[in-house]
Amino acid sequence: MSASASTRSWFLLALTLAGGWLLYLLAPVLTPFLISALLAYLGDPLVDRLERAGASRTTGVLVVFGAMFVLGLLALLILLPMLSHQLVALVNNIPEALDWLQKSLAPRIAELIGRDVVTVDIEALRGAIVEHWKQVGSVAGQVMSSIGRSGQVLLGWLTYLLLIPVVSFYLLRDWDALVAAIRELLPQRSAPTVERLAREIDAVLAEFLRGQLTVMAALALIYTVGLWLVGLDLAFVIGMLAGLVSFVPYLGVVVGLVAAGVAAFLQFHDLLHVAGAAAVFGLGQVLEGMVLSPLLVGDRIGLHPVAVIFAVMAGGQLFGFFGVLVALPVAAAVVVVLRHWRDEYLNSALYSP
Repeated sequence: MSASASTRSWFLLALTLAGGWLLYLLAPVLTPFLISALLAYLGDPLVDRLERAGASRTTGVLVVFGAMFVLGLLALLILLPMLSHQLVALVNNIPEALDWLQKSLAPRIAELIGRDVVTVDIEALRGAIVEHWKQVGSVAGQVMSSIGRSGQVLLGWLTYLLLIPVVSFYLLRDWDALVAAIRELLPQRSAPTVERLAREIDAVLAEFLRGQLTVMAALALIYTVGLWLVGLDLAFVIGMLAGLVSFVPYLGVVVGLVAAGVAAFLQFHDLLHVAGAAAVFGLGQVLEGMVLSPLLVGDRIGLHPVAVIFAVMAGGQLFGFFGVLVALPVAAAVVVVLRHWRDEYLNSALYSP
């Protein structure tokens, strides 16, 4: 390797390390921009279709941005009341479940172990729960008052809330221009290779993000409807939670199955409904493996489940919530680059005899 090539390699390594350290320092600030970029990336194909249909870029952006805003607002208006209702049901079920545990389960355990178990004053516990539940409003008021006194915290949250739609709009409007500007800056010698890798990464990311988000929504719907048919009061909360964390392989079904099993047992005090909840998640897994993932995601991503779990945990450990958001897209891009390096190695003199 020549001196100039070695110097260039060391410069690129130093630049990469400096960029990683800068991302680590700016991770809290970059989170709203990353969310905005994700929304713009997901909406750009729809805007391109409207452009091909004859609409201007600005008109297409306004239509897509307005649709995304309305859908998000409707989701909040519909989902938040349902979530609040089921949280109330959860609190109301706790004393009844403890009452059943003390009157039905505790005597059986005492018979098995041959000694009395610790009893709980159900009425006192019920009164405490009700009292604390009534104080939730005042506690929330105190929290909001504390936030209000801290102008910096309040300003930060308001900035985040305002930045995401504003930045999303401008990124979506100028997406094609930004991509073209980046393409013009590529070194002419490596431009074809970089563009080919960029197209492959774009295909992987598009297939993963749009497909995986659709799979998550479908699983959340399947779990919620299934648990509702079983009769579980917390069907919405558990179904949405299981669907939300299903981007990590098997995490959604494990979390949902444990939560639904415990909730069903405490609500109905029998194993029949627990089996029904387990059947719901079993059906969801079958549909995900045989229908949803092959149809919506495909097998082009090439991320092993262990790699997905490691990427999410490593991203969260290094960069917090920002790292969790960016972990899988970065991992998918790394897979594409590693495939390229593997092909280069197999065709090199170092590998050939």
